Amino acid sequence: MAVLQMQRMNLVAMKQNRKAILERLQELGALEIDVPMEETEGIMREDTSGQKAEFEKQASLADQALEILDKYAPEKTSLFAALAGKPLVGRELYEDAAQNCASYLEKAEMIVHWEKEITEARAGILKLENQQEMLDPWKKLDIPMNTEGTGQTVLFLGTIGEAVTAETVLGALKSQEPSVEAADVEILESGKDGTWLTVLCLKQDAKAAEDALRGIGFARPSYLVDDVPVRAQEAMDRQIDALQEDIRLHSERIASLSGYRQKFQMVSDYCRLRAEKYEALGALPQTANTFAVSGYIPQYRAREVAGELEERFGAAVELEDIGEKEEAPVLLKNNRFSDSVEGILSSYGLPSKGEIDPTFFMSIFYVFLFGMMLSDAAYGAIIAIGCGVALLKFPRMEEGLRKTLKLFFWCGISTVFWGIMFGSYFGDLINVVSRNWMGHEVTVPAVWFAPLDDPMRLLIYSLLFGIIHMFIGLGLKGYMLLKDRDFVSFVSDVLSWFLLLVGLILILLPSSIFESISGMTFVFPEALNKAAIGMAAVGAVIILVMSGRRKKKKIGMRLAIGLYDLYGITSWLSDLLSYSRLLALGLATGVIAQVINQMGSMFGTGVLGTIIFIVVFLVGTVLNLAINLLGAYVHSNRLEFVEFFNKFYDGGGKPFQPFQAVTKYVEFAKSR
Repeated sequence: MAVLQMQRMNLVAMKQNRKAILERLQELGALEIDVPMEETEGIMREDTSGQKAEFEKQASLADQALEILDKYAPEKTSLFAALAGKPLVGRELYEDAAQNCASYLEKAEMIVHWEKEITEARAGILKLENQQEMLDPWKKLDIPMNTEGTGQTVLFLGTIGEAVTAETVLGALKSQEPSVEAADVEILESGKDGTWLTVLCLKQDAKAAEDALRGIGFARPSYLVDDVPVRAQEAMDRQIDALQEDIRLHSERIASLSGYRQKFQMVSDYCRLRAEKYEALGALPQTANTFAVSGYIPQYRAREVAGELEERFGAAVELEDIGEKEEAPVLLKNNRFSDSVEGILSSYGLPSKGEIDPTFFMSIFYVFLFGMMLSDAAYGAIIAIGCGVALLKFPRMEEGLRKTLKLFFWCGISTVFWGIMFGSYFGDLINVVSRNWMGHEVTVPAVWFAPLDDPMRLLIYSLLFGIIHMFIGLGLKGYMLLKDRDFVSFVSDVLSWFLLLVGLILILLPSSIFESISGMTFVFPEALNKAAIGMAAVGAVIILVMSGRRKKKKIGMRLAIGLYDLYGITSWLSDLLSYSRLLALGLATGVIAQVINQMGSMFGTGVLGTIIFIVVFLVGTVLNLAINLLGAYVHSNRLEFVEFFNKFYDGGGKPFQPFQAVTKYVEFAKSR
């Protein structure tokens, strides 16, 4: 359990070496660049936004080409591909990506262009299909739709929004003043969506006919073709066929470049690294011939990196300790067991300046409490075996995911332990199967006790573990105060609470109230009973008098603050009761498992009953495991964040974010 010591590294080198130095720093991933220097006369910063934007554009082009390839030539991957991590490629492939970047980007641009052509072709097909659909009601029309009539006649082509007959239209024409007597009406199609029709009349009657038609809701079509509708549709079919052929050809062309998939991945990562380098380059102060870099580096790597930069690039490197008022970024270093909960800790907040790293203590209690809440040996074995196999099979797994699986592996081991202690193996599966299918009941007894038979006992132990957990948190606060040589605060804020709480516990244990609740009897010597009262009294007095010690001349205010802090005993009580969730979740897992087993065995021991039992057992077990796994995870976090951390820990530290090669697809091997 340690927060690694940081140092500030200041570097000055010749400007001609700046790109090489930045590339090496990016490859080493050891320095978080932080340049506190102000711009003064003779010192400038180079505007690299153009180069950065260009490389980001190129990376985006390669990403776009990869997305298109995944659509037209998907790569076959395993269901567990996400666990495998990024493939490690040789340095020569990085050099290839650098040297042939332009060539590969041309291929990527071709893919993007072809996909654009495909998109446009599909849009064209959709447009033509819509036009064909609009022409469907006009199929019976055997003249071009844009025909206006003859030398002596006028043709009206249009629709009416309801179903009408030719007689209705003729009647409307004849009722017009002046009446239109010489007219021909042809209904092309009529239905609930309306009527499509043509009206032919003499030119001298055109005005009267148009007025009559408008009166019954006649409207000219919004879309006309200069051909017979059927022939226009056939022409559109030929256009659609041509566009579909274009789509097929472009799709084949895209698929033919699937062999460039890895090249595009490397180009994307290469351009992304270059963009990050130019972003860093733009933040560095420079003169005409030199440039400077400043930032944080872990102390254990500082001399090694400084020595390499001095030797390879002739840089002037200075290492200095972090100032008292300077807030350095935080990098944790823990053993292989405890580092699995670093992700949980960072989600709450890394240690701020002066705080200890609580990861070691947190990891022990997290795994302990998680297993106690899930508390089924079979469920724990499933979790531990699954996570263990994944960790062994995929050694290049992403670090955050690896830590998460390690955490669940240890939680699975803890669950196995508690399952054995409580005698739970898929609930009471062994009892049910042996009783119903073997003719005699086989019972695997609990090594300690069965919570379903004695829940009050589990509650007492849950509260005991909670007291230990919170007392360790309070003890860590005391350790930090002693480390800072703040002895007054240690006595006032830590020792006083230990005296008060331990005294109250010793007073409670031999009482009749505790005996009636727990069924346990404690008989202490009279001297111990008096000592307990004295401890509680001394602790309460210290809290009352010293909590407001910063208000030195205001006695009333000091006592008021002391009384308020004494009221904080209720928060200790509520925090302690929170550990009853160990009982609740532990019982829930076992009870639900037993219900599943009982439900499955209700259909007898025949072939059908056995099949139903297996199905019910498998489905129920998956659901029970998922629900209670989530519950154990959430409530373990809560007990750490709320009940444990509030005794000593604030967090708020800034994570160490070194300038390093952050890639998306592959990991390039480091050069020596």
